[in-house]
Amino acid sequence: MAAAAELQGKYQKLAQEYSKLRAQNQVLKKGVVDEQANSASLKEQLKMKDQSLRKLQQEMDSLTFRNQQLAKRVELLQDELALSEARGKKNKKSAESSSQLSQEQKSVFNEDLQKKIEENERLHILFFEADEQHKRLEAELRSRLEVLETNAAQHQAVVDSLTRKYTDTIEKLQNDKAKLEIKSQTLEREAKDCRLRTEECQQQLKNLQAALGSRLEESLCIINEKVPFNDTNKLKCRGYDEFKSAQPLHSFGTRIGSNRYNALNVPLHNRRHQLKLRDLAGQALAFVQELVTALLNFHTYTEQKVQIFPIDSATDTISPLNQKFSQYLHENASYVRPLEEGMLHLFESITEDTVTVLETAVKLKAFSEHLASYLCFLRKILPYQLKSLEEECESSLCTAALRARNMELHRDMKRLTAVFEKLHTYVSLLALPSTKPEGLLRTNYNLVFTNIATGLHGFHDILKDISKHYSQKATLEQDVPTATQKLITTNDCILSSVVALTNGVGKIASFFSNNLDHFTTSLSYGPKGGTEFISPLSAECMLQYKKKAVAYMKSMKKPFADSVPYEEALANRRVLLSSTESREGLAQQVQQSLEKIAKLEQEKEHWMLEAQLAKIKLEKENQKLKNSLSGHLTETIQECSVMPNVAEQKKETTEKGLREPIKSTSLIGMLTITTDNEKAPDVESREDLIKNHYMARIAELTSHLQLADSKSVHFHAECRALAKRLSLAEKSKESLTEELKLASQNISRLQDELMTTKRSYEDQLSMMSDHLCSMNETLTKQREEIDTLKMTSKSLRA
Repeated sequence: MAAAAELQGKYQKLAQEYSKLRAQNQVLKKGVVDEQANSASLKEQLKMKDQSLRKLQQEMDSLTFRNQQLAKRVELLQDELALSEARGKKNKKSAESSSQLSQEQKSVFNEDLQKKIEENERLHILFFEADEQHKRLEAELRSRLEVLETNAAQHQAVVDSLTRKYTDTIEKLQNDKAKLEIKSQTLEREAKDCRLRTEECQQQLKNLQAALGSRLEESLCIINEKVPFNDTNKLKCRGYDEFKSAQPLHSFGTRIGSNRYNALNVPLHNRRHQLKLRDLAGQALAFVQELVTALLNFHTYTEQKVQIFPIDSATDTISPLNQKFSQYLHENASYVRPLEEGMLHLFESITEDTVTVLETAVKLKAFSEHLASYLCFLRKILPYQLKSLEEECESSLCTAALRARNMELHRDMKRLTAVFEKLHTYVSLLALPSTKPEGLLRTNYNLVFTNIATGLHGFHDILKDISKHYSQKATLEQDVPTATQKLITTNDCILSSVVALTNGVGKIASFFSNNLDHFTTSLSYGPKGGTEFISPLSAECMLQYKKKAVAYMKSMKKPFADSVPYEEALANRRVLLSSTESREGLAQQVQQSLEKIAKLEQEKEHWMLEAQLAKIKLEKENQKLKNSLSGHLTETIQECSVMPNVAEQKKETTEKGLREPIKSTSLIGMLTITTDNEKAPDVESREDLIKNHYMARIAELTSHLQLADSKSVHFHAECRALAKRLSLAEKSKESLTEELKLASQNISRLQDELMTTKRSYEDQLSMMSDHLCSMNETLTKQREEIDTLKMTSKSLRA
């Protein structure tokens, strides 16, 4: 660890030095490049300036030379003029002739001189202008060069920062790419392993399904033979999952019978569901009570406002329209109060013992009728309310702003009546299943509830607009010169009632939206066997049958035995999950019940045999009685006629009777016996033999029946235990595979991190050494180039 920490410290120091040297190297490289570019440009400019200077110097030399020539010529001409004047004094004659020539020559010379002077002046002006232009251009180029140098330095700094930033990001991305490649390889390997495992698991699952399916078919065949009772049209065998999830009449089979009769079956009663619905109905009742109070206050204070503004009824007579409107508003309680009463009756109809669905919510129809009556009241007062607002706008006290607010309230009142019509439509649709089930399909329940929630939110938005516009209207009416304290107080009361109405409707809308899923799922289910309630009458019959069944179950209810202690239940939790002990307990209970059934059947068969034997004995006694009576009669008749042969005949008859067999028939069969007194069995012993034979046969059959029943129960319990074990094994397998995946991921991640860090350290060390060597080489080269540039600059300056 110490060596690793020391290596890490050295590596950090080397990285810092490398970053510093790299930054300095970049700066120096850019500076050298810029200086080279500047020096090259300056050299070019210097060459151009030298060329222009040389041209100007050549022109100056030519001009000075020309001026010198002209000056010499002028001097020669002046000398010649002096000589000519001296000569003229000597010979006037010759002078006159030569004077003409000299004047002509002088005029020619003067013209040439004037031309040369003008040319010289022009060249001086051009030279001065070129010199000024050269100086000005040089100054502009120097200022431009400074600006370009500053811009180049700034751009170079930005480029250096961007290069540093992008190099860092490139290194990070390269490292991330290497890590992701390693992870992708590991994930591919894991995916291959998982595919192989899933194939093995699928094969095992197929084998288990085949085995369980075969066992299930055997058990279902046994069950179909042993459980023939079913109140549906046919019994349908399904797979194991459907077999578990089916709702059977006994324990197996699915109800597929007639929905018309199965609709009368008692549905599942969920007490928690009923308590939840009752709680929701109580909340709805409280919200409706708040709404009713707010509506009463709003209509009452509106009536007071109509009697005060724009004309006060205490001082003057109000218009007939407002009188009628006030009269109608005075009747608001007879239309608003029934809403609360209807909701209260609906709340009272939802109890813990009932099954509350739309088909059984009969009180919802009454609430819908009360809402319809209130809607008729709103439709009746709407024209008067709109005309009252228009009359107020036509008043002389109404300003333009107040008129605009009145028109906004005019539109809001129309929207309010429209939203009440929409809500009444949907509430009446919800009340249809309790009166006409065919009027609303069960598939449309969700849509109706959603539209009610949307309508309540729209109602809340309209009330917010009314509250906003009425508050603005109240502030404007306070500024009216004829505004009284009574008007201001009434406006405040109306505004508070509108605010309370807005808050109440907002609560109702949020309450309905929050419980929308519960309404759609809980208010649209039917009984187990039927798809729906056929009619409210069948629903009422079903509730009556349910009450009778509950009363019967209460009468049959017995006190429960002591429950298992909590610690013992916790201790046996794993055993109960594996279902081995529970299976044994169930098997013992089934065995005990089968033994009891076998004993009862044996006793039944015993008493049936006793009754048959008693009947056989009765028949035998009757036969004996008849035989004895007939024998006595024949003896008395034949005594007188055949007296001598009596002994012989008696002897013969007795021997023949002893030798001939006697047949005995009864309900249980026919038995042939001989009447030899020495070897003939007794009647009681024969009955005992028959009884013992049939008792043994019955015992054998009952044992076979018990064996078959125990096998079927055993197979069923074993199938359930195997299914539970399979689910537990799958869960444990999933948890173990997840743990194995996490462990393998952690191991691969740690190995990847170790390899990447090791590789990055080695790469960075090699790169650092290479960079140091290259930096040394570049530094030496740059120093040499700087020295050569300094020498060249010094030579140029010299």
